[in-house]
Amino acid sequence: MGRRILVVEDQEDNRRIARDLLTSADYGVIEAVTGEEGVTLAESQRPDLILMDVQLPGVDGYEATRR
Repeated sequence: MGRRILVVEDQEDNRRIARDLLTSADYGVIEAVTGEEGVTLAESQRPDLILMDVQLPGVDGYEATRR
């Protein structure tokens, strides 16, 4: 497995589609459901790329990206 991508998306169907597409292209996928979880995983896992939904419950994608 090569590069790792963090997908931050609260909608399960969208997360599954992203995961399936990325894993079929041989990317490692890390998943988060909330902005807070995304920030925590970004800090601990250090992914190569983050795909961030902007409309998340709680901390939205804009604020999570700023952090």
